[in-house]
Amino acid sequence: MIRLAGVTKAFRDGDRPVPVLRGIDLEVRPGELVAIVGPSGSGKSTLLYVAGALDRDFAGEVEVAGTRLAGLSPRARAELRNRAVGFVFQSFNLLAGMSALENVMLPGMLRREGAEGTAAVRARAAEALASVGLAEKARATPAHLSGGERQRVAIARALLARPQVLLADEPTGNLDAVSGDGIIRLFQRMAAGGMTVLVVTHEERVSEAASRVLHLEDGRLR
Repeated sequence: MIRLAGVTKAFRDGDRPVPVLRGIDLEVRPGELVAIVGPSGSGKSTLLYVAGALDRDFAGEVEVAGTRLAGLSPRARAELRNRAVGFVFQSFNLLAGMSALENVMLPGMLRREGAEGTAAVRARAAEALASVGLAEKARATPAHLSGGERQRVAIARALLARPQVLLADEPTGNLDAVSGDGIIRLFQRMAAGGMTVLVVTHEERVSEAASRVLHLEDGRLR
């Protein structure tokens, strides 16, 4: 679950504060696919970063996957993100010299805990690729994947830790209609499986597929 209460954030233009979020109240429950829409520059991505414990400079209360962010150290925030939150961005951020499987494995290799070895991370990565329908593309490099396939690899990477929460920032923005529709169906399936899914989008087809649509404008959510 994601819960924001009275969240306010401002950037600074010289000595002048520029409000971006104004008293945001939001709750996204497990099993929901919620879309946030609004004009460019309205603070949609900022809201996503606050909800994902990526941004610390705000006022108000935020709870992610049952954990309140207030008072958490940077290390504890990072551990929460690694354990409970998956991120998907418009740019796929895949490493060109690695296979699809290796790209999915990468965060697991960087944050291995306890006795988990390479074989265990590889098995989880293969499972994540299979969950997005790309088991047969495990050995392909990004250059040999379509845009939709590259985005699905990025989603598989976000699913590696089996997160409770998935946050997506314009995930279909660089995709054609067919590939984008496939990503939308994938998000719907994740929500149906009990995941909390929050998507920022400009695209009507994404908002039409959501269980709820919220509008962010002038820093206010409605």
